[in-house]
Amino acid sequence: MRGKFLVDGPPEAPVTVLLAHGAGAPMDSASMNAAAAALAHEGLRVARFEFAYMAARRDGSRKPPPKAETLVPEYRATVAALSAPGRLVIGGKSMGGRVASLVADELFAAGRIAGLLCLGYPFHPPEKPAQLRTAHLATLRTPTLVCQGTRDPFGTREEVAGYALSDAIRVLWLEDGDHDLKPRQRMSGFSAADHLASMAAAVRRWAEAPGG
Repeated sequence: MRGKFLVDGPPEAPVTVLLAHGAGAPMDSASMNAAAAALAHEGLRVARFEFAYMAARRDGSRKPPPKAETLVPEYRATVAALSAPGRLVIGGKSMGGRVASLVADELFAAGRIAGLLCLGYPFHPPEKPAQLRTAHLATLRTPTLVCQGTRDPFGTREEVAGYALSDAIRVLWLEDGDHDLKPRQRMSGFSAADHLASMAAAVRRWAEAPGG
């Protein structure tokens, strides 16, 4: 732990990936630990942080997650506080990626970030496909990579195919993956480790030239 960041990977990596957690789990959840380790294995520097409501839970607070839009100033301040020696990609797991997507164009236009990475984007709440969280994604200008399981209850491959998404967004589909990108191995022939390795390798290739 370095200050308020949990950092993995080479300190002088050419790309730093800033990741926020999902709505209900901290920055050191099993899913976040596994994703960070996979990305670090690919030579990326990964910095994780917690929103204040989640950090307060470590002291016994049980505040529910606030609306994603209200966390934008906190994400913006975190970017300002992070020291990134090379290119910076912002993003997160689920809600964390959604918050990052709301501030991405502002930071990209200012030359402060190179791209946006969303691990399991919450396109809609589970079992509520009509409550879309995609309006701003139609006009997003920031180079974006979304890593999504094909059976993610927050947005399956079939559902996402019908959305109006910006040409700046690329989607990496992981076969039979759930919201944590985990497949049912007997159904898909892949393991969770396989999908994390594929995700991390794809992120590294994309991060080398996110606008390409």
